[in-house]
Amino acid sequence: MKLLKFFREHNDEIITLLEELVRRESPTGDKRAVDVLGVFVAEQLRAIGAEVITYPRAEVGDLVYAAWNGTAPGKPILILCHMDTVWPVGTLAQMPVWRQGVRLYGPGILDMKAGIALAIKVIGLLREHNELPRRPIWALFNTDEERGSVHSRELIEKIAAHAGLVLVLEPATEGETVKTSRRGTARYTVYIEGRPAHSGDDPEKGLNAIHEAAHQILRVAGWDAPERGTSVAVNLVKGGTAANIIAPHAEFLVDLRFTTQAEADRLIAQIHALEPVQDGIRLAVKGGIWRPPMERNAQMIHTYSQYAKLAGQLGLPVAEALTGSGSDANFTAAMGIPTLDGLGARGDGMHAENEHVIVTSLPRRAALLASILRDWQMDGEPGAESVEAPPLEEGS
Repeated sequence: MKLLKFFREHNDEIITLLEELVRRESPTGDKRAVDVLGVFVAEQLRAIGAEVITYPRAEVGDLVYAAWNGTAPGKPILILCHMDTVWPVGTLAQMPVWRQGVRLYGPGILDMKAGIALAIKVIGLLREHNELPRRPIWALFNTDEERGSVHSRELIEKIAAHAGLVLVLEPATEGETVKTSRRGTARYTVYIEGRPAHSGDDPEKGLNAIHEAAHQILRVAGWDAPERGTSVAVNLVKGGTAANIIAPHAEFLVDLRFTTQAEADRLIAQIHALEPVQDGIRLAVKGGIWRPPMERNAQMIHTYSQYAKLAGQLGLPVAEALTGSGSDANFTAAMGIPTLDGLGARGDGMHAENEHVIVTSLPRRAALLASILRDWQMDGEPGAESVEAPPLEEGS
């Protein structure tokens, strides 16, 4: 089967399914809406021969898991997608699904309903034409990725622990490269307690928590280190009670981004070591790692090398990229599971009113996914030799 030609011939089917997915709005916080989409996705999966399990969640939409070739030998390939979007129900009234040339617009279409459409159609068409490999293939459809996968992470990690390869169908970069490095995220809130006093009559009797916060914010901002792939930002600040009262309390939220766990450990040690500038001030720090980094380590380079070989055989771009944001790939890569991210569609406008997919990218991305599913060689299997990886490129 000539994969690119085959999926170009079937691109209309992918687009039709994608439009159906987008028309089922699924904001993270609306369990009812996400579950409507989950039922539809489960129906599509069963129609292409999957064994489907639904994992109930009280706070968010139910997770949907699918498996093919359950009794086949070898380690499974696990596909990860998320069904939730950032767009509230009713957005379609202002942002309908519409097409202009090669751009197909709609809320959540790129992030990441195109990935769901690709997963379903690629597996279904491979199976229909007897090209689905005799290895276990699993897929998990998350429902709260946009809010950090708080209610999904445990199941993701439990399933991924048995996989030999994880494929995350988040959007591709502009150059349709694979993402082999994602920054990790940690969030900490620094709480400061001072002492109130009248700012006109007795200012010297007070301890100004906002003044203390200003000192600490400048201290924290000084940790920013772009040369290490580290960014530090204070984006939320609260404090005080009234204009004429010395501020008795303040707090600020610190967003930390890092490319390695070693850098994360350094930053976390520093934030826990903060000490007050003013005598009598009490300072407390609470928080933790939101997502671990997806590191471009030796294993990632080894995994990428086989990807590069398959992409090159299809005549597709052979390159990799770093992105500053996180995904479920951060979790599986941090577990030591070979992981590739950014295997979804190309487009632009994630979380913006111009969110769209480049429909001509869909056959290329479908062919790439099909090639990985069909031709991937797990470590220890014949044909799993490495090729040299080129330098990492900055990407989205």
